[in-house]
Amino acid sequence: MACPMGNGVCKAGAAASNGTASGSTEKGENYWTYLHLDKILSAQVLKSGAAGEVVHDEHLFIIVHQAYELWFKQIIYEVDSVRQLFMTELLVGQIEILETMTPLDFLDFRDHLSTASGFQSLQFRLLENKLGLKKECRVKTKSDYAAPYGDHPELLAQIRDSEEQPSLAQLVERWLERTPGIGSRGFNFWERFQGAVKTMLSDERKAAEEMTDPVQQKEEVEMVSRRSALFDSIFDVKVHEALRARGERRWSHRAFQGALMVSFYRMEPRFNQPYQLINLLMDIDELLIKWRNNHVQIVQRMIGSQQLGTGGSTGYQYLRATVSDRYKVFLDLFNLSTFLIPRQYVPPLSRAMQFRLSHSISLGAGEAHELLYDSSHSEGEGEDSELAAETASAPGEVEGAAASS
Repeated sequence: MACPMGNGVCKAGAAASNGTASGSTEKGENYWTYLHLDKILSAQVLKSGAAGEVVHDEHLFIIVHQAYELWFKQIIYEVDSVRQLFMTELLVGQIEILETMTPLDFLDFRDHLSTASGFQSLQFRLLENKLGLKKECRVKTKSDYAAPYGDHPELLAQIRDSEEQPSLAQLVERWLERTPGIGSRGFNFWERFQGAVKTMLSDERKAAEEMTDPVQQKEEVEMVSRRSALFDSIFDVKVHEALRARGERRWSHRAFQGALMVSFYRMEPRFNQPYQLINLLMDIDELLIKWRNNHVQIVQRMIGSQQLGTGGSTGYQYLRATVSDRYKVFLDLFNLSTFLIPRQYVPPLSRAMQFRLSHSISLGAGEAHELLYDSSHSEGEGEDSELAAETASAPGEVEGAAASS
């Protein structure tokens, strides 16, 4: 039978002692040695056993948390490779396994944890940083989130490196800043969008003022005014930057424009995959928030809401504070729907822009990595360089269309 993990062919053989592999490969590798099961299966050391009375649920507790660490490692590997990355649904499902333990079962071995805490998980911190969680968005605690690694220079170096390297969120931001059509030359989506919003609000205000019921009329006029102020917050760059400074928005004004344009014209071949990516990024955030929430619920179930965590944190109170928008790395994508307008007001594409968006881009893992790598090393050439490249490849069609639009 073909070995799913290696290059050799699995052969039948006598079972080894102590539960080792029952077969070997032509290269001398077998299932047991390939997976290093001697290390993995001997890593469950029960502290309750050392104290004289084994608590079986401690074994379950260790297994589940070791499984978390393995999944964190896999996710970090996938993020680094810029491939299809998340197995987070499995992380969420792991909580259900822990729910089979009762609070008294947990109490039987909780003291043996001493100061050990999930707060100390290096891989989860690396995962957060690589996705793009900013330090200023973290809930403030008595000590810095990197404090548990202070006595381990090699671990602290990994944390600092993950803070300094471009995160997935930063790379996506730079990529969106290069969205074709948002520059001041050519199609100029943003200018057209502002005009469309102005027309929409004017129509809504007119409809509100024509209402015969004075109470309803007043409510509708006030609602239109509030919507107008809301749109002003994205049209005025200074207001947008002020909201970024307060942590209410994450990305640059140009990246926000790009994400909004992709959302409006998602059916165009060139924007189809970017739109799918935007939705996958929101899935990542959503699943992580679900995991955090499930974690909060099981902590409250096991130790209540007033007891401190084993690592010295406020336990339930701290964890509950992490289930919020401040921990959503891709918050701007969730808020895009606030600024969507009805289809009849969406600015129609010019002939030149239709041509530019008529070519789909299908990326494999390697190509996607190169695209994000380019984003991290570019200085924002933006639309002009891209337009020049397309003009060179199809001068008659692009130039002729641009002249007529």
